[in-house]
Amino acid sequence: MSRAIPRRLAALSLLGALASAQALERVPLLDLDTARRMAAACEALAQHKGWRMNIAVVDAGAHLLVFTRMDRAPIGSVEVALRKAGFSARFPFSTRYAEELAYGRAGQPPAVPGVAQVPGVVPFAGGLPVLAGTVQVGGIGVSGGLPDEDEQCAAAGLAAVKSALD
Repeated sequence: MSRAIPRRLAALSLLGALASAQALERVPLLDLDTARRMAAACEALAQHKGWRMNIAVVDAGAHLLVFTRMDRAPIGSVEVALRKAGFSARFPFSTRYAEELAYGRAGQPPAVPGVAQVPGVVPFAGGLPVLAGTVQVGGIGVSGGLPDEDEQCAAAGLAAVKSALD
């Protein structure tokens, strides 16, 4: 009898560990292949439009997965693309929204004056969060063109993998 109790406890522990492992497998992650497809779609749009872009895709921890610097893309925009991607991986909204919070929209006063001074906040368009359903799994940041062009490029990257993320 005394040996049966430890065996049962061991079996229950093993079942608990297996259940935990299965739960971890269900947490969505942004994988390298998906990140590459996002960057490629963004680059294809940029080439079609004649833009020269820096494109960064990061995971949910804002760790770089893919970076592309197109020929003659502004070197100073490398860091901007990385920061836009990082911001959008850490917050559930676009960098355009951060701009609206910091500077206002359509003549309205800013909702959060001074937020642009917070380290890591990037208050201009071109960074978008990457969502798998409702779970934030990363961010994409693009820089090299006008802010609207940067955002269009990032959106093309998201559109290219939409079905894989839903």
